[in-house]
Amino acid sequence: MPVLSLDGEHRLPIRLGLAGLLPFIATALGAWWAPGAWSVYAIQAFVYYSAVILSFLGGIHWGLAMGRDAPKSPTFRGRVMLSMAPSLMAWPALLWGGAPGTALLMFGYIAVRGYEASATGSVGLPEWYRGLRNVLTIVVVACHLAVILRFWQLL
Repeated sequence: MPVLSLDGEHRLPIRLGLAGLLPFIATALGAWWAPGAWSVYAIQAFVYYSAVILSFLGGIHWGLAMGRDAPKSPTFRGRVMLSMAPSLMAWPALLWGGAPGTALLMFGYIAVRGYEASATGSVGLPEWYRGLRNVLTIVVVACHLAVILRFWQLL
């Protein structure tokens, strides 16, 4: 399993990735602890931020495919197709909203990480990135579960 270190030459993207967890954590906590309408606003902010970041993950793979993979290779085709999937999941998740939209986003994070862990998807991904994505995915999925539970409680 890749090791995540805040020291070394990759500390900036690692720190930025970890900082990207702050809106997930803050809005998930706000969904539970904010008063009344603010709780609903926190949930909405969570879903919107999640959709944006899931789409960003697709962009990472688009860039890898364009910059590293031979255009006629199976890796290129697979990575380009995967790079579109997060946006195509995020958009209906925004339209659905609520628990179904949040669950779809959560599934998107799990699917992207599963692809990145596969033999094909891991090609070109540095070890430090894989370690970072493990941590980020665990926290992001936990936040999604917390928000889904909050939806159920509000029903």
